[in-house]
Amino acid sequence: MSNPNPTRPGSPVWKSLETWIALFTIIMIAIHLVLRYGLISAETTQNIPLWLVLSLGGTPLVWGLLVKMIHREFGSDLLAGISIVVSVLLHEYLAGSLVVLMLSGGEALEAYAVRSASSVLQALSKRMPSIAHLKVDSKVDDVPLEQIAVEDTLVIFPHEICPIDGVVLEGHGVMDESYLTGEPYMMSKTPGSQVLSGAINGESALTIRAEKRAVDSRYAKIMQVMQTSEQHRPRMRRMADKLGAWYTPLAVLIGLVAWFLSGDPVRFLAVMVVATPCPLLIAIPVAIIGSISLAARRAIIVRDPTALETADTCRTIIFDKTGTLTYGKPVLTEQLCATGFEPDEVLSLVGSLERFSKHPLAVAIMTAMQEAKTVIHDATEISEPPGEGLQGTVAGQTIQITSRKKLLKQQPDLADQLPPQAGGLECVILINDQYAGIYRFRDTPRTDGLSFINHLSPQHQIHRTMLVSGDRESEVRYLADQVGIENVFFSQSPEQKLEIVNTETKDTNTIFVGDGINDAPALMAATVGVAFGQNSDVTTEAADVIVMDSSLQKIDEFLHISRRMRRIALQSALGGMGLSILGMLLASAGYLPPVAGAISQEVIDVLAVLNALRVALPPKALIDFKV
Repeated sequence: MSNPNPTRPGSPVWKSLETWIALFTIIMIAIHLVLRYGLISAETTQNIPLWLVLSLGGTPLVWGLLVKMIHREFGSDLLAGISIVVSVLLHEYLAGSLVVLMLSGGEALEAYAVRSASSVLQALSKRMPSIAHLKVDSKVDDVPLEQIAVEDTLVIFPHEICPIDGVVLEGHGVMDESYLTGEPYMMSKTPGSQVLSGAINGESALTIRAEKRAVDSRYAKIMQVMQTSEQHRPRMRRMADKLGAWYTPLAVLIGLVAWFLSGDPVRFLAVMVVATPCPLLIAIPVAIIGSISLAARRAIIVRDPTALETADTCRTIIFDKTGTLTYGKPVLTEQLCATGFEPDEVLSLVGSLERFSKHPLAVAIMTAMQEAKTVIHDATEISEPPGEGLQGTVAGQTIQITSRKKLLKQQPDLADQLPPQAGGLECVILINDQYAGIYRFRDTPRTDGLSFINHLSPQHQIHRTMLVSGDRESEVRYLADQVGIENVFFSQSPEQKLEIVNTETKDTNTIFVGDGINDAPALMAATVGVAFGQNSDVTTEAADVIVMDSSLQKIDEFLHISRRMRRIALQSALGGMGLSILGMLLASAGYLPPVAGAISQEVIDVLAVLNALRVALPPKALIDFKV
């Protein structure tokens, strides 16, 4: 049940043509049977409908086979082509027509199975609103969803579907996010809460601020998965090709031996008909697409289906530091003020200036300022040259926030006044050109990091875990000690990260987990590249898998989905192949003629596909470590 036209895989026109060929074949076989058993005794007239089937339906397959042979591609569908050619040569037209029916009907069966496997995504696509309620001042207008821009204010009425990712500005209520997160809970929403496109609003109207355009929202990402799955199904058969590499020669050998020992070429044809590897060619793509659907429900976007095939075979996992094993949100841990400066006063001045900065440490300072409830002053003359720190005037005083290295370059005589450098991040504060203190920060390790790392070896056969970061040694080793990683690389440039990944991937399959633009080369070089969140379009384009909720639990879920997909796909393919081999042996012994063999193969196909469809059913649990 392969696609006989390799130049147009999966196109809508070809799928329609396959369906028409299948219907035409059924009608022609029915006419043949009526002529054969009721109306006309002339064998030539009886076979006219079968000749039409073989010429109109069999020719595209044989042509595709010849093209593949010219390119030295010998896939599993070679057996089906041989069956049609041999059936014509031996005048077994009914058997050949049944093979054409298997092949043309196979596309329809696969399409049906794919629709069933991705039913969740299809249901989501039908639910997406096409308009949004845009609020400008006190007026609310309905506008096309594609016209909504970042920072626009929208209103979501009760029981409506949220059209875009954003933050609640006004209102209190709940939203049903189960379609997107897989969690069967109503999530509370108050000012400041995140809202996800596709979630269903509760009883209360909410006013939100758009944080992304509709095309960049989580909902749109999931829809892209469905479209990609439909468009690239024939590319998902690498596992099938590996299995077919030994299955095809075995089938031909059994057929030739049966012909040689019996002297009857019809037995060779019977073996070829039974050997048509439909379970191999259908079950594996169906299992992969079902797993893509399941992953999407868990907020895991699989961009490259081969990642599902290979993730469970990876034995080395490499982590970037910030945002993967940490939360990516620095916390102010120490305020070391110089003599003569009050901590609260310094925090008030620094925070009043930092609220105008987009530096990651600014958020930590503002959070500390809010917790301390210090006074906010007006700031003027603010400047933040790239790499030079932040400076401005606050409450009539000149404030400068910079790094230790840059400060000592400007004023080397201050070296004795500074406290020793410690692990973590820091910034130096100058007030009126006088050293006022140092703020130290930590990027908090994830609470589940240690248990996650410790379970990778026993549960997922990960033999080597690595931490590769561009940060300083003290910061990287601090995190490594917290999460239990021994293989540590620090102060690494993107080029050095790439070299490390390439070296490791030469020895074994690897997974690289990162979230920054500088991780893009490493993500592409690893066997499987996993991007956390959507911090960068470059990163997500380079990754094979995108974990939209930055969580180690999602990494574990993806690994389990990969393992489950391989298990069910191999069950379906190998089980179907095993039944086919049994049928081949019966056919080689003369107990299964070509027509009966074709019917038996159809039964095997259905069993294989039904088993493959199980992969889309969510299991009870996809996490096996303590959170």
